[in-house]
Amino acid sequence: MIDKQTIARDWLTRYTGMPLGEFGDYVLLTNFRDYVHRFSQRFGCKEYGEDRPMQAATNSAGLSIINFGIGSPNAATVMDLLTAYSPKGVLFLGKCGGLKESTEIGHFILPIGAIRGEGTSNDYLPPLVPALPSFKLHKFVSEKLVNHGLEYRTGVVYTTNRRVWEHDEAFKQQLREYSTIAIDMETATIFAVGHRNHIARGALLLVSDLPMSPEGVKTSKSDEAVSRDWSSVHLDIGIESLTEIDEKGETIKHFTY
Repeated sequence: MIDKQTIARDWLTRYTGMPLGEFGDYVLLTNFRDYVHRFSQRFGCKEYGEDRPMQAATNSAGLSIINFGIGSPNAATVMDLLTAYSPKGVLFLGKCGGLKESTEIGHFILPIGAIRGEGTSNDYLPPLVPALPSFKLHKFVSEKLVNHGLEYRTGVVYTTNRRVWEHDEAFKQQLREYSTIAIDMETATIFAVGHRNHIARGALLLVSDLPMSPEGVKTSKSDEAVSRDWSSVHLDIGIESLTEIDEKGETIKHFTY
C-alpha cells in the first residue's frame, strides 16, 4: 500500500519543480507569484516552477517560499504536500477584506482564530474543531510588527469559498453577526489542515479592501495601490519573523513539562 508521505514527496516536487532536498525548515506561503519573484531577487536564489501550478524558492539560510494559488482547496493541497518533510513552521502571507470600521487598508491582521466557512477543512476535522494558529509563531510576528511601528489588529477571521459576495446583503449581515474582523479564502483551511498534519502554522494578513461598503469593494486599481504601498513590508515581516525563529532555535510546537 502507498502512504500519504510517499505521495506528498512526489507531488510537492511535481507541483513546484523544486527538489525535495531544497525545501527549508521554515516556509512562507503566499497567493502571489510576485512575492516569490521578489524573494528570489532579494536573496539571489533560484526560482522554481515557472511552468508549474506552484512557484517556490529557498534562500541560503534555509527559508522557503511557495505561491500555492488562491482558495481553500489549494491551501489544503499545499499543507498536505508539506507533510513530505514536515517543516518546523509555516506562515501564510495573504490579503483579506476588513470588516470592522476600525480596520483600514494597509493595516495588518494577526488572526487569533478563523471560522471555517469554506467547507474544505471539513474533510480533515469535525466541524466543531476550531481553526487556530500556533501561538508562539504569532508571538514572533507580533514582535516584528511592533518593532517596525506598524498598525495591526487581532481577531477572528471568516474564511469562505465564495469569491463574489459583496452584492449579497444577507451574507454581509451574517458576517456582522459573526463579529469577525476580516474575511479571506485560505486562513481557516491552513490552520485546520496544519493542525491535522501536525505542522505549526500562522498567518499575517494585509487588509486590501473594505468590502462591507460599496466604495470599499476591491478593484484592479485599488488592489494595485495596496500592492505597491504595502507588499514589500508584508514580505519583509514574514522573512524576518521566520528567520529569527530559526536563528534562535526555539521550538514552536511543544513545551517541556
